[in-house]
Amino acid sequence: MAEFISLYSGSSGNSSVVRCGVQYLIVDMGKGVRTTTAALKSLGLAVSDCAGILVTHEHSDHVKGLSTFLKKNPLPVYGAAATLDFLDANDIVPANCELNTLEGREEDIGCFGVQSFPTSHDVPCVGYRIHTPDDKTMTIATDLGTLTPPVHEALSGCDLVALESNYDLHMLRSGPYPYYLRARIESVRGHLSNDECSAKLLELIQSGCKKFALCHLSQENNTPSLALQTVFTTLGAAGVVPEKDCIVQAQRRNEVSPALEF
Repeated sequence: MAEFISLYSGSSGNSSVVRCGVQYLIVDMGKGVRTTTAALKSLGLAVSDCAGILVTHEHSDHVKGLSTFLKKNPLPVYGAAATLDFLDANDIVPANCELNTLEGREEDIGCFGVQSFPTSHDVPCVGYRIHTPDDKTMTIATDLGTLTPPVHEALSGCDLVALESNYDLHMLRSGPYPYYLRARIESVRGHLSNDECSAKLLELIQSGCKKFALCHLSQENNTPSLALQTVFTTLGAAGVVPEKDCIVQAQRRNEVSPALEF
C-alpha cells in the first residue's frame, strides 16, 4: 500500500511525503525544520527511512527549511539541473549531501521509480511522477501557469494525482494584490486556478483516475471550501458523484493532511 501525505501545502510553504512500506520520499521543504520534523514525527516517520528529497524549484516556499534540515540529516537531494545549481550556489545544500540531477527519464530512488517533467513557472520548475514498489503511480504537479503537453502526459494513467488549485479568479481580481502580481499569478508562468484544476480533474476521472489532492491553495485568493466547491460543481455537471465516483481532498495549509492511499 502506498500513501501520499501533505505535511503542509500553501503560499507559506509546501512539503509532502510519498510512502510505501517503511520507506518514503519527501517532496520540497518550504517551512522551518521544526515544523517539518514535527510533522514527520507525528506520522511515525524516521529520517533514516527517507530515500531522498525531491525539489521542484528554488522558491522559498519550497526550500526554506532545506538547509537546516540537511545539516542535521544529510540526505540525497534530487531535482532539475538549474534548481540544483541554485541550491549549490546559495549554500542551501551542505557539501556532504549528494546532488542528483533528474532530467526526464525514470530513475531509481530507494524503492521508488521517479521521473521529473517540466512545468510552466517563472523559474525552472518540475513536477514528479512516482512509481511505487507495489506497482502504483502518482504524480505531483504544482506551480504551473498552464497545463503543457509534458504535464498532460505525466498526469495520465495515475492512481492518484496531486494538482495545484491555487486561486479563485474572482478573489484574485477583487483582492488586495497589485496588478503586476495578479498578472504574474494568472499568466502561463504563474499558478493554476480552481477552474483549470477542476476541468483537468474531470478529464482524469473520465480516464480512470479516482483519487486527487488539491495542493498549494493561496491564503489570500482561495479557500479550501471554494476549491472543493469548484471541483464538485464541474464534476456534478458531468454526472460525477464525489465520494462515490472519486475522492477529492483539499490539502491543509499549516498542518498534516489525512493520508490518501493509492
